[in-house]
Amino acid sequence: MITRKKLSIIGAGNVGASAAHWAVNRGIADVAMIDVVEGVPQGKALDLMQSGPIDGFSVSLVGSNDFRDTADSDVVIIMAGLARKPGMGRKDLLSKNVAIVKSCTREVVKYSPECVLIVVTNPIDAMVYTAFKVSGFPRNRVIGMAGVLDSARYRTFLAQALGVAARDVSAMVMGIHGLKMLPLVRLANVAGVPVSDLLSEQELSEIVERTQYGGIEIVNHLKTGSAYFTPGLSAVEMAEAILTDSKRVLPCAAFLEGEFGISGCFLGVPAVLGAGGVERILEFELTQDEKAALLESEKVVREQMEATGL
Repeated sequence: MITRKKLSIIGAGNVGASAAHWAVNRGIADVAMIDVVEGVPQGKALDLMQSGPIDGFSVSLVGSNDFRDTADSDVVIIMAGLARKPGMGRKDLLSKNVAIVKSCTREVVKYSPECVLIVVTNPIDAMVYTAFKVSGFPRNRVIGMAGVLDSARYRTFLAQALGVAARDVSAMVMGIHGLKMLPLVRLANVAGVPVSDLLSEQELSEIVERTQYGGIEIVNHLKTGSAYFTPGLSAVEMAEAILTDSKRVLPCAAFLEGEFGISGCFLGVPAVLGAGGVERILEFELTQDEKAALLESEKVVREQMEATGL
């Protein structure tokens, strides 16, 4: 008998449903999708399962309003919370979403005490701290999703400017998931060729700024919601690395204990993801400007941490 891994997704809104779609499409685990709104996770799960004969996946998907259906999960992605609307900053979301993430985390821990938690709810750096404090899990088993998404946006904009395939662009965003994020220009390259040799400083500056405002740009287009296709896939990319123990190096919000000279908060850094969650943080030398930018990220994150009241 084949025993598959189990992935639970908390929140069946656009991001949660998107994540469920990517997860079953990739066949990485059996999936449970939970939401407080009666009928929503059930209906979306049923709709998605009916695509199986066409798409060819064989994992199972359950939609439920009961956290008991998340029992014995290997990985749990918390996506529940309010989404941003035009004119709404990440800080505006904080107080409302802290309560939601607290409640969800308590339920998850009750039924899956050995799982790895991936937090997507905004503002991510404060919400992953909330889950960390409430769960009591070690730092390696609580991770924030942000860097994969921000880096994907950065790579997309660089590829468009260069007229190359996005998959051949290697670039990383560190720091907070917000306007103080740090898209690293110095290390960005296309098949090993530095982007600084191919684009002007002005072009790179505009791409960095567009990356920093990437989420806001989509919110302003949608009017009534925020991004969901790529956030959903970004979380699943992280979950897959953990479920398959593949040792992927992905930029994630990890709890720092001295890395990059910072301790006691979550910041986006390159991390090795495997069965143990964050198995190692890849620390490297930053320039003075990069260090200063990372410290700006830290300052904002600590303000958000204090605002959680934890």
